Amino acid sequence: MSASHEPPLNSYRSLARLDLGGSRFRVHRLDAVPGADRLPMSLKILLENLLRHEDGHTVTAEHIAALVSDRTEGAPGVVPFSPSRVFLHDTNGVPVLTDIAALRDAVAAAGGDPRRVSPRIPSDLTVDHSISTEVSGRPDALRVNVELEYARNAERYRFLKWGGRLDGVHIVPPGSGIMHQINLEFLARVVERRDGWAFPDTCLGTDSHTTMVNALGVLAWGTGGVEAEVALLGQPLSVVVPPVIGVELVGELGAGVTATDLVLTIAETLRAHGVVGTFIEFTGAAITGLPLAHRATIANMCPEFGATAAMFPVDRATLDYLRLTGRRPDHLAAVETYAKEQGLWHEPAHRPRYDELLSIDLSSVTASLAGPRRPQDRVPLATVGANATAALERIRPARHAPLTGTPAPSAAGPRVPSPAGSDGSVQDGAVAIAAITSCTNTSNPHVMIAAGLLARNARARGLTAKPWVKTSLAPGSKTVTHYLRRAGLSGPLDELGFHLVGYGCMTCIGNSGPLLPGVAAAVAERGVVVASVLSGNRNFDGRVNNDVSLNYLASPPLVVAYALAGSITHDLTTEPLGVDRRGAPVLLADLWPSDTEIDAVVNAHLTPDLFTDAYLGIFDGDERWAAVPTARGEQFDWPEGSTYLRRPPFLDGVTSAPAPPKDIIGARTLLLLGDSVTTDHISPAGRIPSGSSAGRYLSGLGETELNTYASRRGNFEVMVRGGFANPRLRNLLAADHGGGVTPDFTRDDIVVPVFEAAQSYASTGTPLLVIAGEEYGTGSSRDWAAKATALLKVDAVLARSFERIHRSNLVQLGVLPLQFLDGQSAGSLGLDGTETFDLVGVEEAVRAPASVLTVRVRPRRADRAVFDFGVTVRLDTPQEAVHYAHGGVLPYVYRRFMRGGIV
Repeated sequence: MSASHEPPLNSYRSLARLDLGGSRFRVHRLDAVPGADRLPMSLKILLENLLRHEDGHTVTAEHIAALVSDRTEGAPGVVPFSPSRVFLHDTNGVPVLTDIAALRDAVAAAGGDPRRVSPRIPSDLTVDHSISTEVSGRPDALRVNVELEYARNAERYRFLKWGGRLDGVHIVPPGSGIMHQINLEFLARVVERRDGWAFPDTCLGTDSHTTMVNALGVLAWGTGGVEAEVALLGQPLSVVVPPVIGVELVGELGAGVTATDLVLTIAETLRAHGVVGTFIEFTGAAITGLPLAHRATIANMCPEFGATAAMFPVDRATLDYLRLTGRRPDHLAAVETYAKEQGLWHEPAHRPRYDELLSIDLSSVTASLAGPRRPQDRVPLATVGANATAALERIRPARHAPLTGTPAPSAAGPRVPSPAGSDGSVQDGAVAIAAITSCTNTSNPHVMIAAGLLARNARARGLTAKPWVKTSLAPGSKTVTHYLRRAGLSGPLDELGFHLVGYGCMTCIGNSGPLLPGVAAAVAERGVVVASVLSGNRNFDGRVNNDVSLNYLASPPLVVAYALAGSITHDLTTEPLGVDRRGAPVLLADLWPSDTEIDAVVNAHLTPDLFTDAYLGIFDGDERWAAVPTARGEQFDWPEGSTYLRRPPFLDGVTSAPAPPKDIIGARTLLLLGDSVTTDHISPAGRIPSGSSAGRYLSGLGETELNTYASRRGNFEVMVRGGFANPRLRNLLAADHGGGVTPDFTRDDIVVPVFEAAQSYASTGTPLLVIAGEEYGTGSSRDWAAKATALLKVDAVLARSFERIHRSNLVQLGVLPLQFLDGQSAGSLGLDGTETFDLVGVEEAVRAPASVLTVRVRPRRADRAVFDFGVTVRLDTPQEAVHYAHGGVLPYVYRRFMRGGIV
């Protein structure tokens, strides 16, 4: 049911009218439902969603009663959820729109009206993941990078303009910023007033960090592209109501401690505690003193600690931020009134009914980085050098040269370490990339101003960035460059090489471009191990740059500091960053600005007009966007021979009714993997190597500009060849061969690319498994990680545990997620991946997922007796069982269209 229609049922008599900002709107009062006052904020928002969509069929009074029930009586189970809007970016949005275009084609081919396949709720798509840091450290970097972006993505942008003609789809053109910062500063409403109704703003986004607007009290989370398509087409999503964990913040941050330091501490603490799949709600006295920008930094990194959402309450700081960012006075009044009337306003004395309550003391937070491979691996600043040295020793155990290539300190004075050898060559530990990038930190003016002030102080002392460091500034919106310019801080950043390279998700997503030539040569020719330091949220293996082995997350001012130092083994707390013009050593403490100065600059230069000017005409774009031709027609005219856009095959051969699920017999293992395999490992996002399966495919078509996997997500032929192709993925079946390859058991166990092996198995009709460890599918909400798995003809993934989004995506693509029972693993069961597997009981588990939770797995190997073991079927909701039975959600939606079930 759309919010614009009167609900057919109102079992709790909650319908009322409320004056919001000078006009009266229909609302569903939460206090009409007994027990609602004790619900956490996130569940109150879900409750309102149920009340507004109650129809007696999809949403029933029983759903509502279960949500407000005492958790001691059992979990509330599964409820339907209908978000008020969907949020996309281009690399996930292009596949979403290609699927919708393919669905239109399939409906038309079957004699239906393709116009019926159209979004039913509003959606915004931000083009922010296509620009790459090809050029940096020079004044024209922005212009050159944008020109390259348009040249490489002309076909994709033409297609996106076609998608922008669909009902309710709004395209934010390139060069505007990163989707999450735009959402925070401009798009998020907190309270939606639409067609006479008022209700909480809720959002599903095709990027994990959609949670950033949780800072405003907006219930939002990341989801896969296929699930976003279902929501766009007006179908409610089945949501397992998660435990809600309260995180009480106490104390105050110490002097010089940044929001980045705080969020890295929270990520470490909550990941260690175990919060995967939960809702987090921050509470406690310390919230009042936490700026909205700091809340946004924390909420943005919610996926890094594994929760579904990380909510902050609505309070005075929320209103102050809405006012600062140029929201209208009547909207501020509506948000305040609605939040107070509905019990969504922060009342420090009120304690909701949390399933668990944790506490984090802000006064214990210290300066930190995270790395070298995971965002939850926090490292105190003082021990980063030792941490990096240990990592280098693991990577280069036979290395004989000293890390820094410089003599030990002497009585003559403190040494200034350098990763350059005596001959000037780059050595292990060199910082190859120092990037101020990603929405996590560039949305926070406090840390951005701190970076600018540190750069100013460094230039005043005559310091410069080391010549081997690729420096860049890629802010999340134009507001950042505006206030840096107002404050006189753009110049010092430019002088250190932090020129503006683009407005988009660049280095953090892997669009880091090439390393500087000397560094690239050192890596290629001498195997030098280099590092990156970036103000991002992801530092997984092979994500930032294929040639960079050590990756650390840091606050923007520390990114500047490491560019000055030039070495990740440098101890910033004791060793000088360099010497000034008089030859005196300069320590980090000499350059670090005070909190008072940072706050003064923020308060002086951030004003509402800065935001309103930046977002004026946001959907119009520049002259380059205007020059992109717009494709016409109700169906997309797929360009023949395109290497960027191909009609996806997920509806090829779909019949009017699904075949019944069946057991999986005679399966072989395509890959045997360990713990913490990420979606970056499964579906890389960086540059396409020329020697990879995808690179050879494109070269065979005459392509010389291979571009990135992210830019090619509209071409399934490229993406399926990129499945499991990350060179950093360790397949235990081919442990001595690097990533992207596996043995082909149909051809004498020869080791071949994963894509080639999958084709071989498909030709013989052999089912396939992927076997993995804990936290399988962590990282970005990348639907191609599941799509590639499905197109490689993998029937099931058996893991010790799954990250939430990827498990759901597998189901939506018709791949069965299975989980080892507690305490069991491939190792404990003696599995080495050479077995043939029978999976028995699949049909029963799919037909009755609530009662049949396991299937039996029978591995067969010549050197041991046949045995079997049980595994859990991870179809977590009845709707997921339906989607799996249909072979995935797209065939399910198509069949509903053809039956007239979606109107």
